[in-house]
Amino acid sequence: MATYSNYILVCTGTGCRASQSEQILQNLKATVEKHGMQGDVQVLRTGCFGFCEKGPVVRMIPDNTFYTQVTPEDTQEIVEEHLIKGRQVKRLLYLNPETNEHILDSKHMNFYKRQYRIALRNCGFINPENIDEYIARNGYIALGKAVTQMTPDEVIKVIMESGLRGRGGGGFPTGLKWQITRKVQADRKYVVCNADEGDPGAFMDRSILEGDPHSIIEAMAINGYCTSANHGLVYIRAEYPLAVERLKTAIQQAKEYGLLGDNLFGTDFSFDIGIRYGAGAFVCGEETALMHSMEGLRGEATVKPPFPSESGYKGYPTNVNNVETYANIPIILLKGAEWFASIGTEKSKGTKVFALAGKVNNVGLIEVPMGTTLREVIFGIGGGIKDGKKFKAVQTGGPSGGCLTEKHLDLPIDYDNLLAAGSMMGSGGMIVMDEDDCMVAMAKFYLDFMVEESCGKCSPCRIGNKRLHEMLQKITSGKGKREDLDSLRNLAMVIKDTALCGLGQTSPNSVLSTIDNFYEEYLAHVQEQRCPAHQCCELTQYFINLEKCKGCTLCARVCPVNAISGDRKIPHAIDQQACIHCGACIEKCKFKAILVR
Repeated sequence: MATYSNYILVCTGTGCRASQSEQILQNLKATVEKHGMQGDVQVLRTGCFGFCEKGPVVRMIPDNTFYTQVTPEDTQEIVEEHLIKGRQVKRLLYLNPETNEHILDSKHMNFYKRQYRIALRNCGFINPENIDEYIARNGYIALGKAVTQMTPDEVIKVIMESGLRGRGGGGFPTGLKWQITRKVQADRKYVVCNADEGDPGAFMDRSILEGDPHSIIEAMAINGYCTSANHGLVYIRAEYPLAVERLKTAIQQAKEYGLLGDNLFGTDFSFDIGIRYGAGAFVCGEETALMHSMEGLRGEATVKPPFPSESGYKGYPTNVNNVETYANIPIILLKGAEWFASIGTEKSKGTKVFALAGKVNNVGLIEVPMGTTLREVIFGIGGGIKDGKKFKAVQTGGPSGGCLTEKHLDLPIDYDNLLAAGSMMGSGGMIVMDEDDCMVAMAKFYLDFMVEESCGKCSPCRIGNKRLHEMLQKITSGKGKREDLDSLRNLAMVIKDTALCGLGQTSPNSVLSTIDNFYEEYLAHVQEQRCPAHQCCELTQYFINLEKCKGCTLCARVCPVNAISGDRKIPHAIDQQACIHCGACIEKCKFKAILVR
């Protein structure tokens, strides 16, 4: 490979592509060529850098200058100022909100310096469409070591001793799952990568596949070697077109290099990978529903046992792991079980990738050691709550998870601690909420998602969640009664105890955790017919403060239903029957004359 004095890395993950990062890439290439610098400067596409709040991101190597929120119009200035004149483009540097100082290097940003990137080690550093760049960062060495120097049992032993647990939500020991599949005798076995990421606000697996697809291919081949499987399948939702495209490219490149196919590394082990597409059903993240979907059947969960390790895809033994779990495998074999086990907590080893989103300043993809506290994630890496608002809660584990509050901020994040607190790790979604969020409405939002995504096979999930949603709708519309809260809790517990699969069993978590942590807010809805956060429209009324109103008429002009009346320079009034509580008037009022109660 040719070497260059300077490299320009451009994030071309889905988020940055939506903000014209492909055009930024092409403009940079054109500007470099215009100045005759193509022999000295190489412009490269990469996967997600993680700092989605500040994308599109451009990183300059070797000085590691980190430019944020770059536009196609900035490219000429970057080349001419940074590369030709040797000075940074200050206005594009990250501005530390605490010190109001520009930071040149990402290693000095709180967002990055508090992270430990293992699963995300290559994302933002290599071109995901070039296998040579993956190989240059020790890619496929772990696979070669496994099939030529180790027995399958020796590899499994390393994975077991590392303490790696499944990152898809359940946290089952990865090495043990591989060992169980290996021991089952069959003339054909399958290895499956679960890339069906359906949590609202979650984008961990997508970003890894977009930024480092070869790590997944390598890990699946290692899994195949250990479990005596020659066939690998990646189940990925079809609405991830960029991840699919880069995965296809990576598979083809691996075949051309002899890293997939027959007799890998001159041994008698052969392994190939195919792709199966999902239609976006959340339940298909559950492994039995996933395999039914791959078989062309309705995506419904089935009772276990038999477990997929015994009878899975097409009735053959099948080992299923998710994307993030696989991303850890090659580096564990290279650095050893002891290294990985030294990170994290006693029962939860290594790191965890989270999609940090919601009312937090630094939205993005992060990776931290197990045992990191919620406070460190939200206020350290996340930079605190937007607009100086007060932290209220964080939903971990997606719709299946639960709501944690201020009293949980110093809770070390691991599988067992989150379960004990009424939530779960899940695949890694983390949605932060502030004082303006209504927790009853939030529970209704997640339950609405669960009702929509239920496969309908079992009555507790199909019917029970529908009834739960109706109760919450009744409460948020001002028709609830005190006894409804007891009914809500009782039904939630019945669903949790009797539903068929993990989706149904965890579907009431958002209801149970919000009742436990915000019971007073529920009481306000049913006893006072009031939403303390002013988010439930039918429990909210807008009034105009006659002393503050100047009669500017702006509120009346933006009201979509003409509910505000009054002459110029005379205080206005709101027709409560006509008002739809959209909030347009509050946003436009310059005198803060509109009150909500």
